Amino acid sequence: MTQPTEESKAISLKMKNGQTVVCPDSIEGTRIVLKPITMNNTNAIYTEFTPEITVYMFPRSAEKISETEQFIRAASRQRAAGTDLIFVILDQQSGEFSGVCGLHNTGKANQPEFGIWLKKGAQGKGLGFEAISALKKWSERTLMVDSFIYPVDRRNQPSRKIAETLNGEIIAERKVKALSGDMLDEVIYLIPAAPD
Repeated sequence: MTQPTEESKAISLKMKNGQTVVCPDSIEGTRIVLKPITMNNTNAIYTEFTPEITVYMFPRSAEKISETEQFIRAASRQRAAGTDLIFVILDQQSGEFSGVCGLHNTGKANQPEFGIWLKKGAQGKGLGFEAISALKKWSERTLMVDSFIYPVDRRNQPSRKIAETLNGEIIAERKVKALSGDMLDEVIYLIPAAPD
């Protein structure tokens, strides 16, 4: 998951009625369901968020399970404040954990940032596109959004394909030092929201 930039202010996402966003209990896709992240997801996230998964990401994998617990507690606080909505991606039939996705604060309530990662065994099946598409459709129906930001490392072709399939256009490029110490070569996509 990407993190808000240091200069961004914690601005709550707004529902179409003007109130701070209320996180849904679930968002359904065809094969997946998004559920708000909870402490029950700790072991799956700790086990699956490996150095191989984070190679093109800002965060690093947790060295101790307590780091994963800290991330989940922070996600819960952000959800309560309405600034970020973090979900686990589950198989709709079996409930098996596939990854994590979310909407993140960018400092603009009408322009949240998508973030996603899938465990190794869930990659290459179109689940990332399905999860982001389901989150995008829910956001368009429920929130006051006019576009989405989607930063991705230039080398991460599967993630770039998600943005491009959703009509994303590159609006910026930047070099970012990841928490692992590696340099990321990010392209920033702007994905338009569907008109009402």
